[in-house]
Amino acid sequence: MLITNNYSPVWAASASAADTAAAAAFNTLQNRLFTDPVLLGRYPDLSAFGLGAGSPEFVRDGDLAAIAAPIDGLGVNYYNPTRISALPASPLPFQLEPIEDYPLTGFGWPVVPAGLTELLVYLRDTYGDRLPPLYITENGCSVTDDEPRADGAIDDQFRISYLDGHIRAVADAMAAGVDVRGYLTWTMMDNFEWSEGYHQRFGLVHVDYQTQRRTPKASYAWYRDMIAAQSG
Repeated sequence: MLITNNYSPVWAASASAADTAAAAAFNTLQNRLFTDPVLLGRYPDLSAFGLGAGSPEFVRDGDLAAIAAPIDGLGVNYYNPTRISALPASPLPFQLEPIEDYPLTGFGWPVVPAGLTELLVYLRDTYGDRLPPLYITENGCSVTDDEPRADGAIDDQFRISYLDGHIRAVADAMAAGVDVRGYLTWTMMDNFEWSEGYHQRFGLVHVDYQTQRRTPKASYAWYRDMIAAQSG
């Protein structure tokens, strides 16, 4: 059995005690709330949200034993880090801050491959022997000018650079001793993206939504050849 979660390394906007505490609270909500019960058999301290320590009220007797049943792997969805500052006197004691000086995807997300290495090492250091093998189950980027040229080709060099950087980041984590067993990019074909509809294209294959024609992008050939080279 494999469970999957969206994870993000959390950066405090400053070294102040307030921002550091806010980042810790966000890390609890983003990274630990779903994974601690599975791997540690308990919920993290939720006192920053006025809920106190221990299991939330909705957890019934016997739930944690079922939740913490052994799993074969942990799926990691990664897109970018999150930068956090304090937001006093709020039900959520933090607010998101921009991450500057990095390239941006078509979605406006910062491209930070090293954040994936940081995240994988964090999971290893946090859960130790309780951490099962890791699989990168989502990682990819949307590109705004992802349309065929006059000759029909789609030369998405930005996506190739993105994938190359993040696959290398996984290799760096593995070199540091993290047990990563697989990497899957998001996604094979352009698709419907939740509230964003069809205008954010993540695919290695372009989809003409009017005709349903599929056109492999340059990233498709790059990804295919990279896999073939590693397999050989």
